Amino acid sequence: MSLTLIKNGLIVDGSGELPYKANLLINGNKIEKISTEEIVGDFDLTIDAKEKVVTPGFIDIHRHCDAKPLNSKYFADCMLLQGISSTVVGNCGISMTPAPKNLEDAKAMYSFHEPVLGPIEAGLVTTYDDYLEALAKVDMPLNFASMIGFGSLKISIKNFSDKPFTEGEIKEAYDVIDKALDSGASGVSVGIMYIPECYTKTDEYAQILKAVGKHHSVVTAHIRGEGDSMVKSVEEIIEIGRKAGCAIEISHFKSCGMKNWRKDIFKAITLINKARAQGQDVSCDFYPYEGGSTSLTTMVPPKFVAGDMRKALAKMGTCEGIEEFRQMSRLSYDDWDNFALTLGWDRILISGVSKDHNRKFINKDVVTCAKEFGYQDAEEFVCKLLHDEDGNVAIINLSMCQDDIDTVAKLPYSIIISDAIYADTDTPHPRMYGAFPKAIRQFVKERALLPLETAISKMTYLSAKRMGICKRGLLKEGYFADINVFALDEFTDNATFGEPTLLATGLYKSFINGNLVVSEGKVLDRKSGVVLKAKH
Repeated sequence: MSLTLIKNGLIVDGSGELPYKANLLINGNKIEKISTEEIVGDFDLTIDAKEKVVTPGFIDIHRHCDAKPLNSKYFADCMLLQGISSTVVGNCGISMTPAPKNLEDAKAMYSFHEPVLGPIEAGLVTTYDDYLEALAKVDMPLNFASMIGFGSLKISIKNFSDKPFTEGEIKEAYDVIDKALDSGASGVSVGIMYIPECYTKTDEYAQILKAVGKHHSVVTAHIRGEGDSMVKSVEEIIEIGRKAGCAIEISHFKSCGMKNWRKDIFKAITLINKARAQGQDVSCDFYPYEGGSTSLTTMVPPKFVAGDMRKALAKMGTCEGIEEFRQMSRLSYDDWDNFALTLGWDRILISGVSKDHNRKFINKDVVTCAKEFGYQDAEEFVCKLLHDEDGNVAIINLSMCQDDIDTVAKLPYSIIISDAIYADTDTPHPRMYGAFPKAIRQFVKERALLPLETAISKMTYLSAKRMGICKRGLLKEGYFADINVFALDEFTDNATFGEPTLLATGLYKSFINGNLVVSEGKVLDRKSGVVLKAKH
Protein backbone atom coordinates (compact mmCIF):
# COMPACT_ATOMS: atom_id res chain seq x y z
CA MET A 1 0.00 0.00 0.00
CA SER A 2 1.26 3.45 -0.87
CA LEU A 3 1.55 6.29 1.62
CA THR A 4 0.79 9.87 0.56
CA LEU A 5 1.22 12.90 2.81
CA ILE A 6 -0.66 16.12 2.14
CA LYS A 7 0.88 18.72 4.43
CA ASN A 8 0.27 22.33 5.43
CA GLY A 9 -3.17 22.49 3.84
CA LEU A 10 -6.30 24.33 4.94
CA ILE A 11 -8.67 21.47 5.69
CA VAL A 12 -12.28 22.08 4.66
CA ASP A 13 -13.58 18.72 5.79
CA GLY A 14 -17.10 18.75 4.30
CA SER A 15 -18.93 18.88 7.63
CA GLY A 16 -19.64 22.60 7.41
CA GLU A 17 -17.34 23.31 10.35
CA LEU A 18 -14.70 26.03 10.13
CA PRO A 19 -11.55 25.23 8.14
CA TYR A 20 -8.32 24.46 9.98
CA LYS A 21 -4.69 23.93 9.04
CA ALA A 22 -3.54 20.33 9.28
CA ASN A 23 -1.68 17.46 7.66
CA LEU A 24 -3.38 14.44 6.13
CA LEU A 25 -2.00 10.95 5.56
CA ILE A 26 -3.41 8.60 2.89
CA ASN A 27 -2.68 4.91 3.34
CA GLY A 28 -3.82 2.90 0.34
CA ASN A 29 -7.41 3.92 -0.44
CA LYS A 30 -8.26 5.38 2.99
CA ILE A 31 -7.46 8.44 5.07
CA GLU A 32 -5.33 7.13 7.92
CA LYS A 33 -4.58 10.28 9.88
CA ILE A 34 -5.43 13.97 10.06
CA SER A 35 -3.34 15.97 12.50
CA THR A 36 -2.46 19.55 13.32
CA GLU A 37 0.91 18.13 14.37
CA GLU A 38 3.66 17.08 11.99
CA ILE A 39 3.25 13.59 10.54
CA VAL A 40 6.63 11.89 10.15
CA GLY A 41 7.60 8.81 8.18
CA ASP A 42 8.66 7.53 4.78
CA PHE A 43 6.10 8.49 2.15
CA ASP A 44 5.72 7.48 -1.48
CA LEU A 45 4.41 10.95 -2.29
CA THR A 46 4.48 14.23 -0.37
CA ILE A 47 2.32 17.16 -1.46
CA ASP A 48 2.85 20.60 0.02
CA ALA A 49 -0.60 22.20 0.19
CA LYS A 50 0.59 25.49 1.68
CA GLU A 51 -1.79 28.31 0.68
CA LYS A 52 -4.18 25.72 -0.73
CA VAL A 53 -7.43 24.21 0.49
CA VAL A 54 -7.93 20.49 0.94
CA THR A 55 -11.49 19.23 0.51
CA PRO A 56 -13.33 15.96 0.02
CA GLY A 57 -13.86 14.98 -3.60
CA PHE A 58 -17.06 16.55 -4.89
CA ILE A 59 -20.15 14.38 -5.31
CA ASP A 60 -22.54 15.19 -8.14
CA ILE A 61 -25.78 13.44 -7.26
CA HIS A 62 -27.56 14.54 -10.42
CA ARG A 63 -25.89 13.78 -13.72
CA HIS A 64 -27.18 12.04 -16.85
CA CYS A 65 -24.05 10.15 -17.95
CA ASP A 66 -25.75 6.77 -17.43
CA ALA A 67 -24.51 5.20 -20.67
CA LYS A 68 -21.14 6.92 -20.97
CA PRO A 69 -18.99 4.43 -19.02
CA LEU A 70 -20.06 1.83 -21.60
CA ASN A 71 -19.19 3.84 -24.70
CA SER A 72 -16.65 6.56 -23.88
CA LYS A 73 -13.20 6.31 -22.30
CA TYR A 74 -12.89 10.06 -21.78
CA PHE A 75 -16.42 10.98 -20.69
CA ALA A 76 -15.36 11.83 -17.14
CA ASP A 77 -12.48 14.20 -17.93
CA CYS A 78 -14.77 17.23 -17.64
CA MET A 79 -15.83 15.90 -14.22
CA LEU A 80 -12.39 14.99 -12.91
CA LEU A 81 -11.04 18.46 -13.71
CA GLN A 82 -13.88 19.92 -11.62
CA GLY A 83 -12.88 17.76 -8.67
CA ILE A 84 -15.90 15.46 -9.00
CA SER A 85 -14.93 12.08 -7.58
CA SER A 86 -18.39 10.48 -7.41
CA THR A 87 -21.62 10.82 -9.35
CA VAL A 88 -25.16 9.47 -9.19
CA VAL A 89 -27.09 8.78 -12.40
CA GLY A 90 -30.61 7.62 -13.21
CA ASN A 91 -32.18 11.01 -12.49
CA CYS A 92 -35.46 12.66 -13.56
CA GLY A 93 -37.18 9.31 -14.10
CA ILE A 94 -34.71 8.60 -16.92
CA SER A 95 -32.40 5.59 -16.60
CA MET A 96 -30.98 2.80 -18.72
CA THR A 97 -32.89 0.24 -16.71
CA PRO A 98 -35.39 -1.20 -16.35
CA ALA A 99 -35.79 -1.48 -20.11
CA PRO A 100 -38.50 -3.24 -22.10
CA LYS A 101 -37.66 -6.86 -22.92
CA ASN A 102 -38.97 -6.38 -26.46
CA LEU A 103 -36.11 -4.98 -28.55
CA GLU A 104 -38.25 -2.59 -30.59
CA ASP A 105 -39.85 -1.18 -27.45
CA ALA A 106 -36.40 -0.78 -25.89
CA LYS A 107 -35.22 1.08 -28.98
CA ALA A 108 -38.23 3.41 -28.67
CA MET A 109 -37.43 4.11 -25.01
CA TYR A 110 -33.76 4.83 -25.67
CA SER A 111 -34.64 7.01 -28.64
CA PHE A 112 -36.94 9.02 -26.37
CA HIS A 113 -34.18 9.31 -23.75
CA GLU A 114 -31.44 10.16 -26.27
CA PRO A 115 -31.62 13.98 -25.88
CA VAL A 116 -30.75 13.45 -22.21
CA LEU A 117 -28.62 10.28 -22.08
CA GLY A 118 -27.14 10.30 -25.56
CA PRO A 119 -27.30 7.33 -27.94
CA ILE A 120 -27.69 3.87 -26.36
CA GLU A 121 -27.61 0.48 -28.03
CA ALA A 122 -30.79 -1.39 -27.17
CA GLY A 123 -30.51 -4.94 -25.90
CA LEU A 124 -27.33 -4.48 -23.84
CA VAL A 125 -29.14 -4.39 -20.50
CA THR A 126 -32.67 -4.93 -19.26
CA THR A 127 -32.59 -5.08 -15.45
CA TYR A 128 -30.70 -3.08 -12.85
CA ASP A 129 -28.54 -6.14 -12.15
CA ASP A 130 -27.70 -6.32 -15.87
CA TYR A 131 -26.54 -2.72 -15.63
CA LEU A 132 -24.31 -3.44 -12.63
CA GLU A 133 -22.74 -6.36 -14.47
CA ALA A 134 -22.04 -4.20 -17.53
CA LEU A 135 -20.46 -1.44 -15.39
CA ALA A 136 -18.25 -4.00 -13.65
CA LYS A 137 -16.64 -4.93 -16.98
CA VAL A 138 -15.30 -1.46 -17.81
CA ASP A 139 -12.70 0.84 -16.28
CA MET A 140 -14.44 3.39 -14.08
CA PRO A 141 -12.81 6.85 -13.97
CA LEU A 142 -14.77 7.92 -10.89
CA ASN A 143 -17.10 6.44 -8.30
CA PHE A 144 -20.41 5.67 -9.94
CA ALA A 145 -23.83 5.14 -8.35
CA SER A 146 -27.23 4.79 -9.95
CA MET A 147 -30.91 5.07 -9.22
CA ILE A 148 -33.65 3.60 -11.32
CA GLY A 149 -35.96 5.99 -13.13
CA PHE A 150 -39.70 5.73 -12.72
CA GLY A 151 -40.18 6.81 -16.32
CA SER A 152 -38.08 3.91 -17.59
CA LEU A 153 -39.91 1.61 -15.18
CA LYS A 154 -43.29 2.75 -16.51
CA ILE A 155 -42.21 2.40 -20.15
CA SER A 156 -40.89 -1.09 -19.44
CA ILE A 157 -44.32 -2.10 -18.10
CA LYS A 158 -46.79 0.06 -20.06
CA ASN A 159 -44.76 1.62 -22.91
CA PHE A 160 -45.98 5.23 -23.32
CA SER A 161 -49.56 4.52 -22.27
CA ASP A 162 -51.65 7.26 -20.70
CA LYS A 163 -53.75 4.66 -18.85
CA PRO A 164 -53.52 4.12 -15.05
CA PHE A 165 -51.52 1.25 -13.57
CA THR A 166 -53.59 -1.86 -12.93
CA GLU A 167 -53.30 -3.62 -9.56
CA GLY A 168 -51.06 -6.22 -11.18
CA GLU A 169 -48.85 -3.53 -12.74
CA ILE A 170 -48.56 -1.72 -9.39
CA LYS A 171 -47.26 -4.93 -7.82
CA GLU A 172 -44.89 -5.49 -10.73
CA ALA A 173 -43.49 -1.95 -10.45
CA TYR A 174 -43.15 -2.29 -6.66
CA ASP A 175 -41.23 -5.56 -7.05
CA VAL A 176 -38.83 -4.09 -9.63
CA ILE A 177 -38.00 -1.21 -7.28
CA ASP A 178 -37.69 -3.55 -4.31
CA LYS A 179 -35.20 -5.76 -6.14
CA ALA A 180 -33.13 -2.84 -7.46
CA LEU A 181 -32.83 -1.32 -3.98
CA ASP A 182 -31.83 -4.73 -2.65
CA SER A 183 -29.06 -4.72 -5.26
CA GLY A 184 -27.75 -1.35 -4.08
CA ALA A 185 -29.59 1.23 -6.18
CA SER A 186 -29.25 4.67 -4.63
CA GLY A 187 -32.96 5.36 -4.81
CA VAL A 188 -35.73 5.97 -7.33
CA SER A 189 -36.08 9.08 -9.41
CA VAL A 190 -39.35 10.40 -10.78
CA GLY A 191 -39.80 12.75 -13.72
CA ILE A 192 -43.43 13.67 -13.25
CA MET A 193 -43.21 16.46 -15.82
CA TYR A 194 -42.22 14.04 -18.57
CA ILE A 195 -44.21 11.71 -20.75
CA PRO A 196 -45.34 9.03 -19.84
CA GLU A 197 -45.01 9.82 -16.12
CA CYS A 198 -47.17 12.90 -16.40
CA TYR A 199 -50.17 10.59 -16.79
CA THR A 200 -49.46 8.98 -13.39
CA LYS A 201 -51.60 10.15 -10.47
CA THR A 202 -50.40 11.04 -6.98
CA ASP A 203 -51.84 7.96 -5.31
CA GLU A 204 -50.33 5.64 -7.95
CA TYR A 205 -46.90 7.05 -7.14
CA ALA A 206 -47.52 6.69 -3.42
CA GLN A 207 -48.52 3.03 -3.71
CA ILE A 208 -45.57 2.01 -5.88
CA LEU A 209 -42.99 4.10 -4.02
CA LYS A 210 -43.80 2.42 -0.73
CA ALA A 211 -41.01 0.10 -1.87
CA VAL A 212 -38.63 3.03 -1.38
CA GLY A 213 -40.02 3.67 2.09
CA LYS A 214 -39.50 -0.01 2.95
CA HIS A 215 -35.77 0.41 2.25
CA HIS A 216 -35.52 3.80 4.00
CA SER A 217 -34.28 5.16 0.71
CA VAL A 218 -34.91 8.36 -1.24
CA VAL A 219 -37.04 9.52 -4.15
CA THR A 220 -35.48 12.31 -6.19
CA ALA A 221 -38.11 14.28 -8.01
CA HIS A 222 -38.35 16.29 -11.17
CA ILE A 223 -41.71 17.59 -10.06
CA ARG A 224 -44.83 17.86 -12.22
CA GLY A 225 -44.37 21.52 -13.00
CA GLU A 226 -41.65 24.13 -12.42
CA GLY A 227 -43.56 27.10 -13.81
CA ASP A 228 -47.07 28.23 -12.94
CA SER A 229 -47.83 24.96 -11.13
CA MET A 230 -44.56 24.75 -9.20
CA VAL A 231 -46.01 25.36 -5.75
CA LYS A 232 -48.79 22.85 -6.32
CA SER A 233 -46.22 20.38 -7.64
CA VAL A 234 -44.06 20.73 -4.52
CA GLU A 235 -47.15 20.10 -2.44
CA GLU A 236 -47.81 16.94 -4.49
CA ILE A 237 -44.32 15.45 -4.09
CA ILE A 238 -44.39 16.12 -0.35
CA GLU A 239 -47.71 14.26 -0.19
CA ILE A 240 -46.24 11.36 -2.18
CA GLY A 241 -43.29 11.15 0.21
CA ARG A 242 -45.57 11.24 3.25
CA LYS A 243 -47.85 8.48 1.93
CA ALA A 244 -44.97 6.33 0.67
CA GLY A 245 -42.92 6.84 3.85
CA CYS A 246 -39.78 7.80 1.97
CA ALA A 247 -37.34 10.69 1.86
CA ILE A 248 -37.81 13.28 -0.90
CA GLU A 249 -35.13 15.23 -2.76
CA ILE A 250 -36.63 17.90 -5.03
CA SER A 251 -34.36 17.98 -8.05
CA HIS A 252 -33.05 21.25 -9.54
CA PHE A 253 -35.44 23.22 -7.34
CA LYS A 254 -36.48 26.40 -9.15
CA SER A 255 -39.29 28.66 -10.22
CA CYS A 256 -39.61 29.12 -13.98
CA GLY A 257 -41.33 31.93 -15.82
CA MET A 258 -40.75 35.62 -15.27
CA LYS A 259 -44.10 36.27 -13.60
CA ASN A 260 -43.25 33.64 -10.97
CA TRP A 261 -39.77 34.94 -10.12
CA ARG A 262 -39.04 36.22 -6.58
CA LYS A 263 -42.42 35.00 -5.43
CA ASP A 264 -43.30 31.32 -5.84
CA ILE A 265 -39.97 30.01 -4.57
CA PHE A 266 -40.81 31.38 -1.10
CA LYS A 267 -44.23 29.70 -1.11
CA ALA A 268 -42.62 26.38 -2.00
CA ILE A 269 -39.91 26.75 0.65
CA THR A 270 -42.64 27.37 3.24
CA LEU A 271 -44.20 24.03 2.27
CA ILE A 272 -40.85 22.25 2.56
CA ASN A 273 -40.05 23.81 5.92
CA LYS A 274 -43.48 22.88 7.27
CA ALA A 275 -43.01 19.25 6.19
CA ARG A 276 -39.55 19.17 7.77
CA ALA A 277 -40.90 20.63 11.01
CA GLN A 278 -43.43 17.80 11.06
CA GLY A 279 -40.63 15.24 10.83
CA GLN A 280 -40.70 14.53 7.10
CA ASP A 281 -37.36 14.14 5.32
CA VAL A 282 -37.51 16.65 2.45
CA SER A 283 -34.61 18.49 0.86
CA CYS A 284 -33.63 19.93 -2.51
CA ASP A 285 -30.77 20.58 -4.89
CA PHE A 286 -29.86 23.23 -7.47
CA TYR A 287 -27.33 24.20 -10.12
CA PRO A 288 -25.67 27.65 -10.36
CA TYR A 289 -27.03 28.73 -13.74
CA GLU A 290 -30.03 30.75 -14.86
CA GLY A 291 -30.72 28.42 -17.80
CA GLY A 292 -31.71 24.76 -17.72
CA SER A 293 -31.40 21.98 -20.28
CA THR A 294 -33.72 19.19 -21.35
CA SER A 295 -35.42 17.65 -24.38
CA LEU A 296 -37.64 19.58 -26.78
CA THR A 297 -40.26 16.85 -26.33
CA THR A 298 -40.97 18.38 -22.89
CA MET A 299 -42.61 21.26 -24.78
CA VAL A 300 -45.18 18.95 -26.36
CA PRO A 301 -48.54 18.92 -24.54
CA PRO A 302 -49.31 15.46 -23.10
CA LYS A 303 -52.81 15.69 -24.61
CA PHE A 304 -51.20 15.94 -28.04
CA VAL A 305 -49.12 12.83 -27.34
CA ALA A 306 -52.10 10.92 -25.92
CA GLY A 307 -49.92 8.08 -24.68
CA ASP A 308 -48.19 7.32 -27.99
CA MET A 309 -45.04 9.33 -28.67
CA ARG A 310 -44.21 7.59 -31.94
CA LYS A 311 -47.66 8.40 -33.31
CA ALA A 312 -47.36 12.00 -32.08
CA LEU A 313 -44.00 12.49 -33.81
CA ALA A 314 -45.43 11.06 -37.04
CA LYS A 315 -48.43 13.40 -36.76
CA MET A 316 -46.07 16.40 -36.51
CA GLY A 317 -45.06 15.77 -40.10
CA THR A 318 -48.58 16.52 -41.36
CA CYS A 319 -50.41 19.81 -41.87
CA GLU A 320 -53.25 18.60 -39.65
CA GLY A 321 -50.82 17.63 -36.88
CA ILE A 322 -49.00 20.96 -37.04
CA GLU A 323 -52.28 22.86 -36.71
CA GLU A 324 -53.36 20.66 -33.80
CA PHE A 325 -50.00 21.25 -32.09
CA ARG A 326 -50.25 24.98 -32.78
CA GLN A 327 -53.62 25.23 -31.07
CA MET A 328 -52.68 23.00 -28.13
CA SER A 329 -49.39 24.82 -27.47
CA ARG A 330 -51.25 28.10 -27.07
CA LEU A 331 -53.46 26.82 -24.23
CA SER A 332 -52.96 26.69 -20.47
CA TYR A 333 -53.34 23.36 -18.67
CA ASP A 334 -54.18 22.61 -15.04
CA ASP A 335 -51.96 19.51 -14.89
CA TRP A 336 -49.02 20.54 -17.10
CA ASP A 337 -46.80 23.61 -17.37
CA ASN A 338 -46.82 25.02 -20.88
CA PHE A 339 -43.39 26.66 -21.17
CA ALA A 340 -44.35 28.01 -24.58
CA LEU A 341 -46.58 30.39 -22.60
CA THR A 342 -44.74 30.78 -19.28
CA LEU A 343 -41.33 31.36 -20.91
CA GLY A 344 -41.96 31.96 -24.60
CA TRP A 345 -40.39 30.24 -27.62
CA ASP A 346 -37.79 33.00 -27.77
CA ARG A 347 -36.23 31.70 -24.52
CA ILE A 348 -35.84 28.15 -25.85
CA LEU A 349 -32.45 27.53 -27.52
CA ILE A 350 -31.74 24.50 -29.72
CA SER A 351 -28.61 22.88 -28.25
CA GLY A 352 -28.48 19.36 -29.68
CA VAL A 353 -29.58 17.55 -32.85
CA SER A 354 -28.61 14.21 -34.38
CA LYS A 355 -28.69 15.11 -38.10
CA ASP A 356 -26.06 17.28 -39.76
CA HIS A 357 -28.52 19.26 -41.87
CA ASN A 358 -30.17 20.54 -38.68
CA ARG A 359 -26.96 21.85 -37.12
CA LYS A 360 -27.74 25.29 -38.56
CA PHE A 361 -30.28 25.66 -35.74
CA ILE A 362 -27.77 25.14 -32.93
CA ASN A 363 -27.48 28.00 -30.41
CA LYS A 364 -30.46 29.80 -31.94
CA ASP A 365 -33.79 30.29 -30.19
CA VAL A 366 -36.95 28.79 -31.67
CA VAL A 367 -38.42 32.12 -32.82
CA THR A 368 -35.19 33.07 -34.60
CA CYS A 369 -35.00 29.65 -36.27
CA ALA A 370 -38.55 29.99 -37.57
CA LYS A 371 -37.92 33.49 -38.98
CA GLU A 372 -34.49 32.85 -40.50
CA PHE A 373 -35.34 29.56 -42.17
CA GLY A 374 -38.76 30.30 -43.61
CA TYR A 375 -41.22 28.59 -41.26
CA GLN A 376 -44.68 30.03 -40.76
CA ASP A 377 -44.23 30.28 -36.98
CA ALA A 378 -42.45 28.76 -34.00
CA GLU A 379 -44.93 25.90 -33.74
CA GLU A 380 -44.40 24.77 -37.32
CA PHE A 381 -40.63 24.83 -36.80
CA VAL A 382 -40.87 22.77 -33.61
CA CYS A 383 -43.13 20.20 -35.24
CA LYS A 384 -41.00 19.75 -38.34
CA LEU A 385 -37.75 19.59 -36.35
CA LEU A 386 -39.09 17.01 -33.89
CA HIS A 387 -40.57 14.98 -36.74
CA ASP A 388 -37.33 15.04 -38.72
CA GLU A 389 -35.20 14.20 -35.66
CA ASP A 390 -37.59 11.54 -34.35
CA GLY A 391 -37.78 13.56 -31.12
CA ASN A 392 -33.99 13.69 -30.57
CA VAL A 393 -33.60 17.43 -29.93
CA ALA A 394 -31.94 18.94 -26.85
CA ILE A 395 -32.73 22.47 -25.67
CA ILE A 396 -31.57 25.10 -23.21
CA ASN A 397 -34.38 27.02 -21.55
CA LEU A 398 -33.58 30.43 -20.10
CA SER A 399 -36.07 30.07 -17.29
CA MET A 400 -34.69 31.29 -13.94
CA CYS A 401 -33.53 34.39 -12.13
CA GLN A 402 -30.43 34.79 -9.97
CA ASP A 403 -32.33 36.00 -6.91
CA ASP A 404 -34.27 32.72 -6.73
CA ILE A 405 -31.08 30.69 -7.21
CA ASP A 406 -29.49 32.62 -4.33
CA THR A 407 -32.49 31.95 -2.12
CA VAL A 408 -32.22 28.20 -2.70
CA ALA A 409 -28.43 28.27 -2.31
CA LYS A 410 -28.75 29.68 1.21
CA LEU A 411 -31.12 26.95 2.43
CA PRO A 412 -29.32 24.79 5.02
CA TYR A 413 -30.52 21.59 3.32
CA SER A 414 -29.87 22.44 -0.35
CA ILE A 415 -27.25 20.52 -2.35
CA ILE A 416 -25.21 21.66 -5.36
CA ILE A 417 -25.54 19.56 -8.54
CA SER A 418 -24.80 19.88 -12.24
CA ASP A 419 -27.83 18.22 -13.91
CA ALA A 420 -25.53 17.74 -16.93
CA ILE A 421 -27.21 16.01 -19.85
CA TYR A 422 -25.35 14.00 -22.47
CA ALA A 423 -27.07 14.66 -25.77
CA ASP A 424 -24.73 13.84 -28.64
CA THR A 425 -23.74 17.45 -29.34
CA ASP A 426 -20.73 19.76 -29.19
CA THR A 427 -22.90 22.52 -27.70
CA PRO A 428 -23.91 21.15 -24.30
CA HIS A 429 -25.02 23.20 -21.33
CA PRO A 430 -21.86 24.66 -19.69
CA ARG A 431 -22.83 23.03 -16.38
CA MET A 432 -21.40 19.79 -17.74
CA TYR A 433 -17.94 21.38 -17.69
CA GLY A 434 -18.08 23.86 -14.86
CA ALA A 435 -20.91 23.62 -12.32
CA PHE A 436 -18.81 22.90 -9.23
CA PRO A 437 -15.96 25.41 -9.63
CA LYS A 438 -18.58 27.93 -10.81
CA ALA A 439 -20.47 27.49 -7.53
CA ILE A 440 -17.28 28.19 -5.58
CA ARG A 441 -16.40 31.16 -7.78
CA GLN A 442 -19.88 32.65 -7.78
CA PHE A 443 -21.12 31.98 -4.26
CA VAL A 444 -17.86 32.08 -2.28
CA LYS A 445 -15.19 34.16 -4.05
CA GLU A 446 -17.06 36.82 -6.01
CA ARG A 447 -20.26 37.42 -4.06
CA ALA A 448 -19.60 36.00 -0.59
CA LEU A 449 -23.08 34.52 -0.50
CA LEU A 450 -21.84 31.37 1.24
CA PRO A 451 -18.83 30.66 3.45
CA LEU A 452 -16.39 28.26 1.81
CA GLU A 453 -17.11 25.52 4.35
CA THR A 454 -20.86 25.73 3.64
CA ALA A 455 -20.42 25.55 -0.13
CA ILE A 456 -18.08 22.57 0.18
CA SER A 457 -20.52 20.76 2.47
CA LYS A 458 -23.25 21.19 -0.18
CA MET A 459 -20.96 19.40 -2.66
CA THR A 460 -19.75 16.62 -0.40
CA TYR A 461 -21.19 15.55 2.94
CA LEU A 462 -24.80 16.55 2.31
CA SER A 463 -24.67 14.81 -1.07
CA ALA A 464 -23.22 11.57 0.34
CA LYS A 465 -25.68 11.54 3.23
CA ARG A 466 -28.67 12.07 0.97
CA MET A 467 -27.78 9.23 -1.44
CA GLY A 468 -26.56 6.66 1.08
CA ILE A 469 -22.92 6.89 -0.05
CA CYS A 470 -20.88 5.48 2.82
CA LYS A 471 -17.53 6.78 4.09
CA ARG A 472 -17.23 9.49 1.48
CA GLY A 473 -17.98 13.20 1.49
CA LEU A 474 -15.88 13.94 4.58
CA LEU A 475 -12.20 14.26 5.32
CA LYS A 476 -12.21 11.88 8.24
CA GLU A 477 -9.94 9.11 9.44
CA GLY A 478 -11.11 5.77 8.08
CA TYR A 479 -12.98 7.34 5.15
CA PHE A 480 -12.08 6.73 1.52
CA ALA A 481 -9.40 9.03 0.18
CA ASP A 482 -11.40 11.08 -2.34
CA ILE A 483 -9.58 14.39 -1.95
CA ASN A 484 -9.13 17.68 -3.82
CA VAL A 485 -6.29 20.17 -3.38
CA PHE A 486 -6.49 23.60 -5.00
CA ALA A 487 -5.70 27.27 -4.56
CA LEU A 488 -8.94 29.12 -4.09
CA ASP A 489 -7.90 32.01 -6.36
CA GLU A 490 -6.84 29.66 -9.20
CA PHE A 491 -9.59 27.03 -9.34
CA THR A 492 -12.32 28.19 -11.71
CA ASP A 493 -14.85 27.30 -14.38
CA ASN A 494 -14.41 28.57 -17.94
CA ALA A 495 -17.43 27.19 -19.80
CA THR A 496 -20.12 29.66 -20.86
CA PHE A 497 -23.26 29.41 -22.98
CA GLY A 498 -21.20 30.80 -25.87
CA GLU A 499 -18.23 28.45 -25.28
CA PRO A 500 -19.76 25.58 -23.34
CA THR A 501 -16.97 22.98 -23.62
CA LEU A 502 -14.12 24.89 -22.00
CA LEU A 503 -12.64 22.74 -19.23
CA ALA A 504 -12.28 23.90 -15.64
CA THR A 505 -8.75 24.92 -14.65
CA GLY A 506 -6.73 25.31 -11.48
CA LEU A 507 -7.27 21.94 -9.80
CA TYR A 508 -3.84 21.25 -8.30
CA LYS A 509 -4.28 17.63 -7.18
CA SER A 510 -7.19 15.22 -6.97
CA PHE A 511 -7.32 11.72 -5.51
CA ILE A 512 -9.95 9.02 -5.95
CA ASN A 513 -9.69 6.03 -3.64
CA GLY A 514 -6.16 7.12 -2.75
CA ASN A 515 -4.96 7.28 -6.37
CA LEU A 516 -3.71 10.52 -7.87
CA VAL A 517 -6.07 11.09 -10.83
CA VAL A 518 -5.44 14.78 -11.57
CA SER A 519 -2.19 16.70 -11.20
CA GLU A 520 -1.83 20.37 -12.11
CA GLY A 521 -4.79 20.32 -14.46
CA LYS A 522 -3.91 17.07 -16.24
CA VAL A 523 -5.87 13.82 -16.01
CA LEU A 524 -3.47 11.01 -15.07
CA ASP A 525 -5.78 8.10 -14.31
CA ARG A 526 -9.16 6.96 -15.66
CA LYS A 527 -9.63 3.70 -13.80
CA SER A 528 -9.60 4.49 -10.06
CA GLY A 529 -13.35 4.68 -9.52
CA VAL A 530 -15.66 1.95 -8.24
CA VAL A 531 -19.34 1.17 -8.60
CA LEU A 532 -21.09 2.31 -5.43
CA LYS A 533 -23.97 0.55 -3.71
CA ALA A 534 -26.14 2.59 -1.37
CA LYS A 535 -26.72 1.95 2.30
CA HIS A 536 -29.64 3.92 3.72
